[in-house]
Amino acid sequence: MQISQFSARTPQLVQALNALALRSQHGEQAAELFDELCGITLLVAKKFTNERTADGLQEAFYLTLGCISLGISQAQIAPSDAAKLDFLLLHGAEHIFQQGFRHIKELSVLPYVTFVSDFENDAFIQQRNLKTLFVELCRADPAANWTGDNVFNNEWLDRQHNQQVIQCALWLRKHNSEAVIKDTELDASAVITIAVIFGIAGDGRIVARLGQKEVEALVKRVRELQPDVEKSWAKLLKKVPAEFHPIMQERMTQLQPTIIKKILGKTRVKTIVAEMQDFYAGNEQDIEYP
Repeated sequence: MQISQFSARTPQLVQALNALALRSQHGEQAAELFDELCGITLLVAKKFTNERTADGLQEAFYLTLGCISLGISQAQIAPSDAAKLDFLLLHGAEHIFQQGFRHIKELSVLPYVTFVSDFENDAFIQQRNLKTLFVELCRADPAANWTGDNVFNNEWLDRQHNQQVIQCALWLRKHNSEAVIKDTELDASAVITIAVIFGIAGDGRIVARLGQKEVEALVKRVRELQPDVEKSWAKLLKKVPAEFHPIMQERMTQLQPTIIKKILGKTRVKTIVAEMQDFYAGNEQDIEYP
């Protein structure tokens, strides 16, 4: 069994301040940074915590510390404490804080999940999500290990992937063979799953929404014709923009040993219809009859 390596790492701002403490005649620079940090902390307390209580100010300080650390971590500078200090002194704590917060705002507008609804477009909900993300990623205790920058990077990759899934689903909806689907709510993962499942028929149709009768017809058709699944999927991919191929292929890999195997096999049609409804089609399935 391989054991993961773990190394305690204080926030980047703390590392930079430690480097400053080692420099001779650093009093003036330290005083300037102290004034900047106090000012930023007060502003954060007024907006996010409580500037009238000691606990509120302490929480604001932790958020200030983490947000500046995030700004430093995303600046693509050398990993040494000295380089972080030079960057801090060159740009100033307030500027780097604003950069860190901008990264949080950019992350907050990327989708957390692949289900889209009007609820997420509400201004109050968007502001609440921004605050929640800011607190979760930027709270940093100067005496403790901090991994907010790593969490940010992982979350960024996850949300970018979600965005690609949504864009792929929107394209499939627009090119749905029956008619364009314009519903405001979107279960993007379900749309892609449906398109991939119906793609095994090899008839060139793009199916972005289904009904129970269509599932039954698909099962009957493929069991009679026994199409080459890989060739059928290749035919589907030719109709889809190349930028969405990785998303589609990822779903094909997931589905082939599960529901696709059951559709091509001897699993009861009633069971397949139920599984489609419960696990695969989500909100993109029209319930036609019990």
